[in-house]
Parts: sequence; structure tokens; C-alpha cells
Amino acid sequence: MNFKSVDEILEFAIDREKEAVKFYADLADEASSEALKQTFIDFSKEEAKHVALLSDISGNKAMIDSYELKKIPDLKISDYMVETAYEKGMPMPEILKLAMKREEKSVKLYSLLANQTDNADAKKLFQILVQEESKHKLGLESMYDDYLADNEG
Repeated sequence: MNFKSVDEILEFAIDREKEAVKFYADLADEASSEALKQTFIDFSKEEAKHVALLSDISGNKAMIDSYELKKIPDLKISDYMVETAYEKGMPMPEILKLAMKREEKSVKLYSLLANQTDNADAKKLFQILVQEESKHKLGLESMYDDYLADNEG
């Protein structure tokens, strides 16, 4: 990916986040349980916050500056999965795999974008997004792990 400006990078990232909002909203509509539905609604709302954050970097400067970056554990469960396409009515483990892969790709993308910009605010913003998407990935990997544990035998 070759971007000519920070604005191009941001526009690309905003489009990705908008896709994620819709993806999780659609999964919420099809969720098999209320708890799962709420989880996907929450993920959709988080992705919408990312759109707002990316859309107004200058207006969010204080928040970006005050954000404390932390190392998020990576269970690496999705690293060993093959990416699949979404199909209506997919079983829950497959939906979780799909969501984990999406978050894994987002983490990699924002890491790459952070390394491609010299703009300090944009770099920090992408690092924030790496952390936020890493939290989503960890949450999904934990759900997947719990799902498998609950449905064994």
C-alpha cells in the first residue's frame, strides 16, 4: 500500500472501520443468543468510535495525547486459522473464527500504517487502533476458547 498523504491513510482506515461497524451489526442481527447479540452490538459501537476518532484527529488530539498504550496479550488462536467467507446461518465457532481473522488483519494493517507515517499524531492514532483491535481479537479468542470448552464431549 502506497499512500501519498496522512489524509489518504485516514480515509482508507475510516472505510475499513465502517465495514467493521456493518459486519458486527449484521452478526448481531443473526446472533443465536441475547449475550452474543449484545457482544456484537458492543463491537459495532466500538468500531463506530474508531470511525469518529479517525474522522477528527485534530478534534481528538487531547484524547490521543492522553491515551496510554499497553501491551495486549495475544492468544494467537486466529493465527492458525484459515480465513473463510461469511455465510448466513454459519455455526457460532465459524462466525467467531471469521471475526477473529478480521481483527487479526486490522491489527496487522494498523501496525503497518503506523510504520508508514511520519506524522506523530497519525502514528499514535494507529498505535491506539492496534491496541483497540488487539482487545477485540483477545475478546473473540477468549469467547472461542470458552465456546469450545463448553461444547466438548
